[in-house]
Amino acid sequence: MRKLLLLSVVALPLWMACATAPAAQQLPKKDVALQLYSLRDDFGKDFNAAIKKVAEAGYTAIEAASYGDGKFYGKTPEDFKAAVEAAGMTVLSSHTTKLLSEKELRSKNFAESLAWWDEAIEAHLAAGMKYIVAPWMPVPKTLADLQTYCDYYNVIGKKCKEKGLLFGYHNHAHEYTKIEDVLMYDYMLEYTNPDLVFFQMDVYWTVMGQRSPVEYFQKYPGRFTLLHIKDHKELGQSGMVGFDAIFKNTDTAGTKFLIVEVEQYNYTPAESVKLSLDYLLNCPLVKESYK
Repeated sequence: MRKLLLLSVVALPLWMACATAPAAQQLPKKDVALQLYSLRDDFGKDFNAAIKKVAEAGYTAIEAASYGDGKFYGKTPEDFKAAVEAAGMTVLSSHTTKLLSEKELRSKNFAESLAWWDEAIEAHLAAGMKYIVAPWMPVPKTLADLQTYCDYYNVIGKKCKEKGLLFGYHNHAHEYTKIEDVLMYDYMLEYTNPDLVFFQMDVYWTVMGQRSPVEYFQKYPGRFTLLHIKDHKELGQSGMVGFDAIFKNTDTAGTKFLIVEVEQYNYTPAESVKLSLDYLLNCPLVKESYK
């Protein structure tokens, strides 16, 4: 807890600079994506109306969170891509994964899961995706099991790379627990191939795991191709996340895109995702593009 408090206190002056930057009459245009889980209820009711809200808020790209049976939000990959582009945005990435069965975990034969991935990769290509991100995994019981998952991710990453996609892993807070006295997240960074597996750091969950995002950027430079920019609710409202230091160190991190996610709200979800983007547009530390 002491480390978490120190992170917030040290970051306060520039965080305040972001938070208090005067809102311009015309906000600058910046390349920022939205994780569509942020508007999950809206997408569950009316996809076309929801995707229009994302574009109207000012986002330029999207990250999907509803892949299944070859479709995205019940749409074929081609129809999904067309709908996003018709709204004036680009398709960036997708959260999806297939966990290993107990049989695969023990045998280290991933054939069944890899067949699923072959189909998923083709669907993501057709949808115009650039990145596929595994959004979570449970904490393995042993380091041997964690190593098996690292091997599995390396194979998936190779399959994706051969097709022109990049594969990554998204963290929550539980990756900052120890397995046999080794930090799970550190082990994953050490034992996945940097040429095949990138990391999408969720900066909020890293802080909730009582770790410093910037320390990870410095220890593992270039590994964090995508960043999930998230707060307890709307961006900048809690003061818990040192966004200033994060935005100043994106070059070290190797970041190519910022992706906003809002999971809890003070307002309607549509208002909350708009306010979160406005926070980034008003923040002088956020670049127009990270490409």
